[in-house]
Amino acid sequence: MKPDPCPPAPIAAVVAGQHGDPFAVLGPHESKGRVLVRAFVPGARSVEVLARDGTPLVTLARRHDGGFFEGILPARVGYLLRASNEGGSWTIDDPYAYGPVLGAMDDWLLGEGTHVRLYDRLGAHVIVHEGVAGVHFAVWAPNASRVSVVGDFNAWDGRRHTMRRRVDTGVWEIFVPGIGEGAIYKYEVLGGGRELLPLKADPVGFAAELRPSTASVVCDTSRFPWTDGEWMAARATRDPRRTPLAIYEVHLGSWQRGEEDRWLSYDELADRLVPYAVEMGFTHLELMPVNEHPLDESWGYQPIGLFAPTRRFGDPASFARFVDRAHRAGLGVILDWVPAHFPTDPHGLAYFDGTALYEHADPRQGFHPDWNTAVFNFGRPEVANYLMANALYWLDRFHIDGLRVDAVASMLYLDYSRKDGEWVPNRYGGNENLDAIAFLRRLNTTVYAQHPGVMTIAEESTAWPAVSQPVHAGGLGFGFKWNMGWMHDTLDYLGREPVHRRWHHDRITFGLVYAFSENFVLPLSHDEVVHGKRSLLARMPGDGWQQFATLRAALALMWAYPGKKLLFMGQEFGQGREWNSAASLDWHLLEHPWHRGVQSLLRDCNRGYRGLPALHARDCEGEGFRWIVVDDQDNSVFAWLRFGGEGVPALAMVANFTPVPRAGYRLGLPQGGRWREALNTDAAAYGGSNCGNGGAVVATAHPQHGFDCSAEVTLPPLATLWLVHDGGQ
Repeated sequence: MKPDPCPPAPIAAVVAGQHGDPFAVLGPHESKGRVLVRAFVPGARSVEVLARDGTPLVTLARRHDGGFFEGILPARVGYLLRASNEGGSWTIDDPYAYGPVLGAMDDWLLGEGTHVRLYDRLGAHVIVHEGVAGVHFAVWAPNASRVSVVGDFNAWDGRRHTMRRRVDTGVWEIFVPGIGEGAIYKYEVLGGGRELLPLKADPVGFAAELRPSTASVVCDTSRFPWTDGEWMAARATRDPRRTPLAIYEVHLGSWQRGEEDRWLSYDELADRLVPYAVEMGFTHLELMPVNEHPLDESWGYQPIGLFAPTRRFGDPASFARFVDRAHRAGLGVILDWVPAHFPTDPHGLAYFDGTALYEHADPRQGFHPDWNTAVFNFGRPEVANYLMANALYWLDRFHIDGLRVDAVASMLYLDYSRKDGEWVPNRYGGNENLDAIAFLRRLNTTVYAQHPGVMTIAEESTAWPAVSQPVHAGGLGFGFKWNMGWMHDTLDYLGREPVHRRWHHDRITFGLVYAFSENFVLPLSHDEVVHGKRSLLARMPGDGWQQFATLRAALALMWAYPGKKLLFMGQEFGQGREWNSAASLDWHLLEHPWHRGVQSLLRDCNRGYRGLPALHARDCEGEGFRWIVVDDQDNSVFAWLRFGGEGVPALAMVANFTPVPRAGYRLGLPQGGRWREALNTDAAAYGGSNCGNGGAVVATAHPQHGFDCSAEVTLPPLATLWLVHDGGQ
């Protein structure tokens, strides 16, 4: 019995690109004991079905002038299509002849929001399916009436590769045979009202075109030949709280530039930046966001391609080589990660399927007034799953050592930067974003469980409690928190004329009241050297000598202060101007001895911090710190002790923030004997006046500052000393 032909209405819908389930029409279909084959080939005058070895099987009848063909096969076999017109012929491997790739377990995990390896299933994957090589595309768009993958392989015609909808999850998928890595693509989406939306980049795209182009690029990121096994094994055994953490924050586009002011590639940065950071003694690089982003001036903080390293500096494999090179050199890599908001560029996540899918529909919840961006709907399981999987993706595929989570405060508070009436209270009437809190806790718990030795760091600027305490103890579960209060107070103090500092002594002392309430990172980040704030050097008062001396003293005080360290690029050699993201740092300044002195000082601070356990082993614990001089505001002197545990020599830090040298300053110390001058920021090698203590002081049984012993110390002007107990009693 002959199968019934396809009715005109489905044919017209396919030709018009309006059919929401083309797999129900196109491809092979068994009917009345026969195999009916239907094909849509725009531009073809005739279509033949061939066996896969090229043997002709049947010529299909043309049912619609738009390119719809239909015919009967004697049996179900693998086949190809040969289309012809007056211009010639071409062969097509029919995507509608292939079954789905995703399965019931994917549906279950996706629907539940627990698919932590979401990136293994969504996005574009080069695979062999049913014995044929090609690319599997899958995207979540539950409210769309039709989704197609379009690209250079189908003339960007959304009618040719309309995808199969998985009803239970709202995921659309299709296997496109015969294409591979490097294919350029986007998704063409019809909204629920069949309105055509702007072409969308893949939310789980692993590579992207270079701006201003915005398409995704098929790329396999799963097979990089890593050579960092020794680093990864050692990382898994470390406790970041009790090991040195000295972070060099970098914007890859402006650290250095190549000839004609071009960006350096990831490989060139591996050649230059990695050895520089190692030579300077840093333990980690922190990269401002490397996710693909359309606007250079956003510095990456408005990302579109959360899974794609930006093409500005190369492809994903070259970024992996950069991380691999860093690890082999003993240098960790931390990424700035931005789950707090996303831009509303038409090719991005905003109204992805014609509805508020990733964001809230209510602008009081879904729009961020500070950045004119959308806010993720953390309470939607699929959205939280998407962000969770993205964090794990960077740790898994690129061996990233930590994530610094941007703008956490804006996630925690429903009324962040909003006036009365501009926000929606939670179910208890409060301003806490309960969904975001639950997401962050789950994120941190999962990251630490799956990747021992990595760290998460919160940029959180409020008094929210227990940010860096474990989830099981009621905290948010971050490993560390940026100490924004310390940063603001310290820079306020340093920016004042020395004669006025006595009235603001508490700007330095107050931070020690809460220094051990969290696991803190002390950040002097990019945010402090832009938008009219001036560079660190330019913030310092006085003439040039005093500015450099104060900067050196401040850096050495910071490196002796409890907490891990972060310094933005350029400040390690005292760049004079504000950071400009469109230009290289002013490396020529190193021709000047004062700038070289700051650089040498910072290098020695890092070496001391790493080599002296007293400076890092108890960074996050109160027993690692004790005041010596807390109240000498008249002389603007601060002094404290750092301890590293049993058997570790103590270190005394003493700083003089006036331009007056102070000879014979009696300093209480916990032990008698020789205390070596491990660092003196006024040393001539750093550009100072070479005032000091001849390399050491001797503590005797002379009680002072609550200690049984003390030493007479010469305090250089605008300088910091580190004194390490060198033995004896």
